[in-house]
Amino acid sequence: MEVQVVSSKLVKPSYAAGAPQPDTSEHVPSSLFDKVTYNIQMAIIYAFRSPAPSTADIERGLAEVLGVHRMFAGQVRLGPDGEPGVLLNDHGARLVEACVDANLADIAPAKPSPVVLQLHPGLEGEIEEVVQVQLTRFACGSLAVGFTANHAVADGHATSDFLVAWGRAARGLALGPSPPHHHPDLFRSRDPPLVDFEHRNVEYYRPPPSAAAAGNDKHGEAHHNVVIHKAHFTKDFIARLRATASEGRGRPFSRFETILAHVWRTMTRARGLGNPLQTSTIRISVDGRQRLSAPAGYFGNLVLWAFPRATVGDLLSRPLKHAAQVIHDAVARMDAPYFRSFIDFVSSGAVESEGLAPTAVLHDVLCPDLEVDSWLTFPFYELDFGTGSPTYFMPSYFPTEGMLFLVPSYLGDGSVDAFVPVFEHNLEAFKQSCYSME
Repeated sequence: MEVQVVSSKLVKPSYAAGAPQPDTSEHVPSSLFDKVTYNIQMAIIYAFRSPAPSTADIERGLAEVLGVHRMFAGQVRLGPDGEPGVLLNDHGARLVEACVDANLADIAPAKPSPVVLQLHPGLEGEIEEVVQVQLTRFACGSLAVGFTANHAVADGHATSDFLVAWGRAARGLALGPSPPHHHPDLFRSRDPPLVDFEHRNVEYYRPPPSAAAAGNDKHGEAHHNVVIHKAHFTKDFIARLRATASEGRGRPFSRFETILAHVWRTMTRARGLGNPLQTSTIRISVDGRQRLSAPAGYFGNLVLWAFPRATVGDLLSRPLKHAAQVIHDAVARMDAPYFRSFIDFVSSGAVESEGLAPTAVLHDVLCPDLEVDSWLTFPFYELDFGTGSPTYFMPSYFPTEGMLFLVPSYLGDGSVDAFVPVFEHNLEAFKQSCYSME
């Protein structure tokens, strides 16, 4: 696939005629949750079949939604006090137009692969914009929309709110008021502070003294090729998994808990981990909005992580219910007191005085561990520029072994797609057990 870039420009936020002009010198400081999350550029890709929405409608909608969600129109900058944050200077979002002399159906990958990196702006280097968009039109009239955003500015919950609002603006529908963002009084520590939980080696850790030691995180296997497998779990298969896992339990496990437990066991088996006493851990994002009674529509990051752990022996020898219960219990422990304890810990100055760094850092290989980004509850498929919902949606190509994405299937029938990066030599073993109820 050869993608030809036609144009690239900044789209500035637009405001209603006669509306007061906003303060373009305002600086929004990063919250405790912004600072502890991944400082990376994330990318997702949509596809719309012909007749695809027009560029004019998409651009007009983008300008309007940036006028409401001004964090995505600003720039990541240090504030007057030297603290990181976003300068609400209305810099704008980057809009790239591109074309492909082929039909989307002939070349569209069913799963993330290096080819999809051509469908969105680059993720590396110095990026001046918080948001970048690429509109790639195909000879058949289909359109791919590649969207990238700085994760340190907004999490998946906030980003999905932005995308839905963007579609509304493109369709000429009214937008609500600007969503609340972080301010210094929002996540304040208690007086006296109460650190009831351990946060060292959980959200923060002490980095090794040398860069060489810090880079030794690939378990000696980075030379293996990683491929991304798309596992499609039908609604019926998920129902049978839930029934199996929840047998004898008063309340059934959730769809998320069941699927993740199944993939955890499948990955453990496919990896061929030989030591039954070895521990496998999953990193699971947990939204703190309800736990902290955050303002409705809060725009930013408000996520910490649960870390369910189990031995290889238990995952392989005990039933699915065991893995699902471990996941359920770990997420349940991430309650309001835990989030409050984290705020008090970070506000105590321990991070600075002890030279701690966030554990949220991308690695090439996670084996024997996993990480999951669940988008099952986000309304990503509600992005409608005026011609209907997208025909499909998926994350970009992130070949980190063990980093899973769970996404509602484009079929809209309750089925789920799991994008699972595995070592190439483990792929067949994963496929063989992926759809087994054993």
